[in-house]
Amino acid sequence: MPTTAAEKARSWAARMAIGAAAAIVIGAVLAVLLWRDRGTLDSIDWPPYPIYEATADSVTVTWLGVTTLLFDDGETQILIDGFFSRPSLADVLLDRPVKNDAATINRVIDEYRMRRLAAIIPVHSHYDHAMDIGAIANRSSASILGSETSANIARGAGVPEDQIVIVDSGEEYEFGQFSVTLIESTHAPIGWSGSVPYDGTVDQPLQLPAPVSAWRVGKSYSIIISHPQGTTIVQGSAGFVNNALVGVKADTVMLGVSLLDGLGQDYAERYWKALVTTTGAAHVVPIHFDEFSQPFGETQLYPRALDDFVKVAGWLESSRQSWDLDARLHIPEFGRKIVLYPATSPET
Repeated sequence: MPTTAAEKARSWAARMAIGAAAAIVIGAVLAVLLWRDRGTLDSIDWPPYPIYEATADSVTVTWLGVTTLLFDDGETQILIDGFFSRPSLADVLLDRPVKNDAATINRVIDEYRMRRLAAIIPVHSHYDHAMDIGAIANRSSASILGSETSANIARGAGVPEDQIVIVDSGEEYEFGQFSVTLIESTHAPIGWSGSVPYDGTVDQPLQLPAPVSAWRVGKSYSIIISHPQGTTIVQGSAGFVNNALVGVKADTVMLGVSLLDGLGQDYAERYWKALVTTTGAAHVVPIHFDEFSQPFGETQLYPRALDDFVKVAGWLESSRQSWDLDARLHIPEFGRKIVLYPATSPET
């Protein structure tokens, strides 16, 4: 009996459906394999930041993942960023509304004894930097320093206006013995065709829940944190402005490196020169290398397909050897205090 046109069409459709299903399965398997293919920090042969015994007046910094950093001199604390809530990968990909994780925020504030917070300073206003600034300010009397976008994030959380400071680039702000200067910079061009992800500003108080895309970059800053004992620069994103830091001297640079792999080694070398060579820093500590959809406290690297930090570490080491042989590179340890400006030799 001859095959009818309808039967041929059904047979063709069945084959196409099987082929499509097979392609989906293969694509899903490849996606899982690529997502699991990550480097490890163990393969980076850098010494830890020298270990010193902290005294009552030591200036310390504690890395709490991404670019959240707690500076403390025994009297005054300054928090760079504030990202304790961690939206999941699905929340980010589906742009689902998220809100502050109150339990985690309370636990972190207690565990790290944030009882003397004077200032909370986001490097820019994306959610992985500024998501929790309002919630943290409401649990303290700390001022929030930043752009109008950061101010609107704080206002949406109900932070009193007298705790919000919209900064002027280059102006100094005093907190105890700390002097903080924000120099306007730029976000790394890591989006499509050299764009900035979630570009733009937040022009009204940001009410939660909201999708992560509601947090916009606002202005980006190089943050100079000076103290009678020394100076540290925090660069949260791998963006930079040529010559912006000429004349600024630093002991330590906390160097944001997220997705630097995609910008290439030439860009990474220019970034190094702008932040490290220009300032003469003796210590360089990469930050923002951890994949931030992980729970707070986990420091897993990105999948290599997105960002190969092990390769980037090799670029940074090459830059150090080319231009700043006296500088030292260190991987921070989550939650461990670093004594930044010791007056004595290290114990070990």
